[in-house]
Amino acid sequence: MDFGAFTFDLPFLSRLASIVLIDLVLAGDNAVVIAMAVRALPKDLRRKGILFGAGAAVLLRVMATFFVAQLLVMRYVKLTGGLVILWIAVKLFLEDEESVEGKGEAVTVWHAVRLIVIADISMSLDNMLAVGAASNGNFFLLFFGLALSIPFLVLASGVLEMLMERYPFIIYLGAAVLGRTGGEMIMTDPVVAGFLHPSRGLVYAVETVCALGVIVAGRLVLRRVLGRSVRPEKADNGQ
Repeated sequence: MDFGAFTFDLPFLSRLASIVLIDLVLAGDNAVVIAMAVRALPKDLRRKGILFGAGAAVLLRVMATFFVAQLLVMRYVKLTGGLVILWIAVKLFLEDEESVEGKGEAVTVWHAVRLIVIADISMSLDNMLAVGAASNGNFFLLFFGLALSIPFLVLASGVLEMLMERYPFIIYLGAAVLGRTGGEMIMTDPVVAGFLHPSRGLVYAVETVCALGVIVAGRLVLRRVLGRSVRPEKADNGQ
């Protein structure tokens, strides 16, 4: 059945199913970013942060999809993206822990959206390439796949945010997931892969170090920040 520029035949439906599966599988890491970014917001603003963050991230994905195949083979792109993800992972972990301790500064929706967009673009190169390949040049499938990721991200991040609110230890798991993703991006950059020729075991080891390193770095920075806030209070009490 022809409908404009595409045909509802078996290959079309097969590609459509592949795109849905890709979105389901690859939405997890991005949902973690969104859930952790909105955790520092007041409860009445978290839903707005999720909607705005997911919408802005996917809009930029649409704009970047046409260049993603070239980006992935460029030197230092994934290396830079991986380092950015590690930085954002530590920052989100620190903000979440500060909010639990009651020591964090007020965070705005736009601050959360900015972090979501930066992290999503850094992490979504493989996602965009997979959707682009599965669409096989069909613009309807391409934009369908990118648009479909919005409700997936909103639902998944909403569930994660509620779980983090009830079970704060999940924040540690989220930070570890982002750290692992950053390590994987660094190790699969053409420059790093060409220089090290890493085995799968080495890649796993680096991912593990990055996952644990994000938590350790976040805790060390948090301890330093909380220590600075305690000293003035002690000085005031002494007076």
